[in-house]
Amino acid sequence: MVAIALFLRVGWIIVGHTYKFKDLESNFGFGWEMGRIGVAIASGQGFSNPFGAPTGPTAWEPPLYPYLVAAVFRQFGIYSHASAFVLLSINSVFSALTCIPIFLIARRIFSERVAVGSAWTWAVLPYVMFWCTRWVWETSLSALLMAVIFWLALTMEDREGFVPWLEFGLLWGIAALNSTVLLSFLPASGLWAWYHQARSGRKYALGRSTAGVVLASVIFFACLAPWLLHEYRTFGNFIFIRDNFGAELRLGNGNGADGTWMQYLHPTQDVYAMRQYTAMGELSYIAMRKKQAMDYIRADYFRFFVLCVKRFIYFWAGPPRLAQVWWLAQVKNSLFLASSVLMFWGLGRALRQRKPGAGLLFWLILLYPAIYYVVFPSQRYRHPIEPEMAILGVYLLNEAEIKGIKIGEMKIAEMGSKK
Repeated sequence: MVAIALFLRVGWIIVGHTYKFKDLESNFGFGWEMGRIGVAIASGQGFSNPFGAPTGPTAWEPPLYPYLVAAVFRQFGIYSHASAFVLLSINSVFSALTCIPIFLIARRIFSERVAVGSAWTWAVLPYVMFWCTRWVWETSLSALLMAVIFWLALTMEDREGFVPWLEFGLLWGIAALNSTVLLSFLPASGLWAWYHQARSGRKYALGRSTAGVVLASVIFFACLAPWLLHEYRTFGNFIFIRDNFGAELRLGNGNGADGTWMQYLHPTQDVYAMRQYTAMGELSYIAMRKKQAMDYIRADYFRFFVLCVKRFIYFWAGPPRLAQVWWLAQVKNSLFLASSVLMFWGLGRALRQRKPGAGLLFWLILLYPAIYYVVFPSQRYRHPIEPEMAILGVYLLNEAEIKGIKIGEMKIAEMGSKK
């Protein structure tokens, strides 16, 4: 599965020439802020300049993926076709490897049949391939990390010793440095692992499980400490990995807000905003944007609630699209919505049947998207939990197929008895 998935992805990068990014806005579409920071690092300017102009140090993005971009730029050239091909191929490796935790999760919660179907769906589904073959971003790595962490939390009750907890803390540390949004699932996964290991029935299980949580926490913060210290020395303030929440909150909440991303307010799109960012500095600019957003929210809480409902719908059904062929946009959003419906239906059925691990799936689906209901949604934001969504969708279809077969067999048997 992994080999075929990787072959399809790299093959599409070559055949579709997806490594040939347009050079508009000085190659900004090649990695966006991640690419700009990668250029700064590769050029010896450090972790800085998220929008291209020499604006100084930044904490706009987490550090892991920009440093990966910088490493590739140093070896294969800044914004070169070779660098684009390498980065997209690396993303494709992340995406292909995700077949493994998908298979393991689905087999543990449901069955071998669902596991095979889910992994193959991930391997060959064109929509899944889109993000790793066209976007130089952390999206595919986030999906892999979330799936591996989910599987580790799910199986913690079967494992003894402190090595699993060391792995747990290390993986969460890597995930946090890759995408802070993933941390929304950390409390639920940690409590799930602690509780199920503590009730495993083994001798001293509660004490060892609690000690394991402490160990995982120490490893987690040890992974973050160098970056947090770097940020404190650079900015003179404590920043937890990244600092741009206030700016993102303003891009979804303010005059003209309709539940989508107000892209025209972003510093890369708004000359005045870019001047403010440059003149004020990153922290002051973000604080100003946060105050604007909070003033807008406090002025009318009901309006904010309506926007959150819209964002909930757009997260699961797809935000409105602008397309030359209007019906094509509607078809794409319909398919996007259909996958969400299958997931929710499958999750409900798994909970009713008390499948082992269904509760952990529930917490993932509940917690991960919550921040996007407050800020703004995008189709890309759903991708880190789409491995688990694929499992639930395949599970539901498998149940429907089995039920259909049983009904058919009953009808055949009934016809036979009548004869």
